[in-house]
Amino acid sequence: MEKVTALVDAVLRMIIIAAFAVLVVCVIWQVFSRYVLGTPSTVTDEMARFLFIWVALLGGAYTLGQRRHLAIDLLPTITHGPVRYLVNAAIILAVAVFAVVVMIYGGINLVSRTLETGQVSPALRMPMGAVYVAIPVAGLGILFYAGGFLLDLIRTGQGLNERSGPTAPGGPLS
Repeated sequence: MEKVTALVDAVLRMIIIAAFAVLVVCVIWQVFSRYVLGTPSTVTDEMARFLFIWVALLGGAYTLGQRRHLAIDLLPTITHGPVRYLVNAAIILAVAVFAVVVMIYGGINLVSRTLETGQVSPALRMPMGAVYVAIPVAGLGILFYAGGFLLDLIRTGQGLNERSGPTAPGGPLS
């Protein structure tokens, strides 16, 4: 499982880095073309918006996988024993249910409806379904990590934000 998680981490990291690099180039070109050339580029403006969507959604999934997400961990910290275990399991399952219902199921419905209507972006003439596919892809990433967290909980008894080590919340890198 650790090798698969490392592979998913590496793939997400590479996609996010590449998309962010292109996003930065688009924004720089947009600023240059608007203020130096006097004619703003509509293509780079639209591309930057779409890349930002992908970076934000995939970055959210990656951040969850690295246990670096924003978390309110009041319940796990004030409970102990079996209640703490159940609270941690409920939190992980809530994340997984959200990923499945809202992001994967809802995202696939959004993508399919958008593709059926033939909606395309104004400047790039790109199918909007290709932009929206970021939602179910990020949902799959979140579901993958939630499954790993549930296995960790079963195996070690540690919840989503209770992992010890250098990358754990509150650890040396926090």
